[in-house]
Amino acid sequence: MLYPLPVVMVSMADRDGKFNIITIAWAGTVCTNPPMVSISVRPERYSYPILKETGEFVINLTTRELAYATDFCGVRSGREVDKFRTLRLTPLEADQVRAPLIAESPVNIECRVRQILPLGSHHMFLADVAAVHADEKYMDEKRKFHLEKAEPIVYSHGAYLCCGRQVGTFGYSVKKDMKKENSGGRRSE
Repeated sequence: MLYPLPVVMVSMADRDGKFNIITIAWAGTVCTNPPMVSISVRPERYSYPILKETGEFVINLTTRELAYATDFCGVRSGREVDKFRTLRLTPLEADQVRAPLIAESPVNIECRVRQILPLGSHHMFLADVAAVHADEKYMDEKRKFHLEKAEPIVYSHGAYLCCGRQVGTFGYSVKKDMKKENSGGRRSE
């Protein structure tokens, strides 16, 4: 019941170079150093043997604009439909893996599988991050990335939701009130 979850489109290429996309809501950061992520996939999914055989994929972050494609890639099988063509998504060549990037995504994370953990209904693919791409249109003049401008979406109990407005920044709860400190005033604890 850890909702909401990030919802991502995972792109891949099979050994013959055929592309596919699967929507995953069970994805996350695993480690900073080395940079690692995970995705969890049911073995009966069409994408599972492709991921297992090639050991490569790209995590593509989703947005309000990609909500329809995100849902479609989660409910239609790559056995039956070319999702890139049907959805008019643009595959881009990756730097480190054979799987394509989705050009319309604001962030693409190239991954190489390190380990597959059979856990029950889903198997977890632990992967090393090989490269990260961020759309320049969300960079400011100081090269800070502003994902919020892309209107990212999350998944919660069968619904796709846009992320809300900012309510704080990392560490804001413990920052000292500089005015009070400089004037000799006391902060309330």
